[in-house]
Amino acid sequence: MIRNNWHPRYGQTARYDDRGLMLDIRKIATALCSSLWLAGLAACSPTIQQEGNVPDPDQVVQINPGVDDKNRVTQLLGSPSSVSAFQDRTWYYISRRTEQTAFLDPQVVEQEVLAISFDSKNIVQDMKVYGLENGRLVSMQDRITPTHGNDLTFVQQLLGNLGRFNNPNKKATPY
Repeated sequence: MIRNNWHPRYGQTARYDDRGLMLDIRKIATALCSSLWLAGLAACSPTIQQEGNVPDPDQVVQINPGVDDKNRVTQLLGSPSSVSAFQDRTWYYISRRTEQTAFLDPQVVEQEVLAISFDSKNIVQDMKVYGLENGRLVSMQDRITPTHGNDLTFVQQLLGNLGRFNNPNKKATPY
């Protein structure tokens, strides 16, 4: 049972519970608002995501151009993230780290591409590392490929189907 008594410190009526403990509504409300504010702030912390194959730098240093072959590279680094489209003379080990805050689009923080080129005998010829600064943005095109035929409206499609049912002798219209 909650009782109301005059409190000398606050100069007003205070509320006490059955055990005689004072219930200060303002302190409870402040604590509740503070905890909700901190929870909201924690929800806005960025989410970091690591994608791709990140080769160990100590193992990359062990690869010797002109000496090691594809089997040795596979033993040290594992299988590549991607292989060149024509012939398979270039292997790519691609890694990317992104940060996303709440509902915003993810931002690329770090990107690294290790390109290992092989000669015709599958011996390592060259190794290059490309970073985020070496990348280029590719813009998407909004053009539409034209198609042959008629563009029918919804009503034309509905009316065009009238009379087609249960008439096997009628020739189909070329829509």
